[in-house]
Amino acid sequence: MSQTALIIVDMLNDFIDEDGALFCGPGARDIIPFIRARLAAHRQAGSLIVYLQDAHAPDDLEFTKFPRHCVAGTWGSRIIDELAPAAGERVIPKTRYSGFYATDLDAVLAAYGPDEVEVVGVCTSICVMDTVGGLANRDYPTRVPREGVADFDAQAHQFSLQRMERLYGAIVQ
Repeated sequence: MSQTALIIVDMLNDFIDEDGALFCGPGARDIIPFIRARLAAHRQAGSLIVYLQDAHAPDDLEFTKFPRHCVAGTWGSRIIDELAPAAGERVIPKTRYSGFYATDLDAVLAAYGPDEVEVVGVCTSICVMDTVGGLANRDYPTRVPREGVADFDAQAHQFSLQRMERLYGAIVQ
């Protein structure tokens, strides 16, 4: 019997809410129903559910590239209510684009041993793609549903889907 994992990337108030500091646009809100359905299916199947949560220090150097966003402990860094984690689901704070950088995501996945990892969330061209690259570097078969990812930049979104498919070997549907 196969084991799957679902990684939900940065579905946080600062990215998804129109009042957020780094709102990813209406496309980010449009993926919520799809992610809710996938989350329900993975919960029903007993999959490992992992939420990646951008959680920066107030003086993070990333703020030289992007507006101040997702400061740890603030409303902006919280997972949106529509996708609230259930008891026992992992929330992994991160400070960089990849969910693997200075986190325990590698150990969590290794302990579970998924046969496939599905990745959804925002932004396709930044945190989603860098996390999928980390999965590829660790030889995890990965699926990225088009309906489950969004970006504020349409061209970067398309490029990233192609890169994840062609270079990282992800199944992009």
